Amino acid sequence: MRWQCRRGALELDFILNRYLDNGYLHASEAEQRQFDNLLKLEDSVLINFLLGDVVPEDASLKNLILNIKNLAKN
Repeated sequence: MRWQCRRGALELDFILNRYLDNGYLHASEAEQRQFDNLLKLEDSVLINFLLGDVVPEDASLKNLILNIKNLAKN
């Protein structure tokens, strides 16, 4: 999973690895599955979700993105 968190942009690497280290193990199984699915998205989509202002329509994905962003701030 750590390898999947390595992306083309340093910012994405930082944010995804921060969540992996500090949030993933404490997340519900559903959120863990959602994170696995998130890692399958293209970098451009991830950048828009995690660094831009694009909000996913799917509520569970939206919550995961918010959790990841909150952990990245700390």
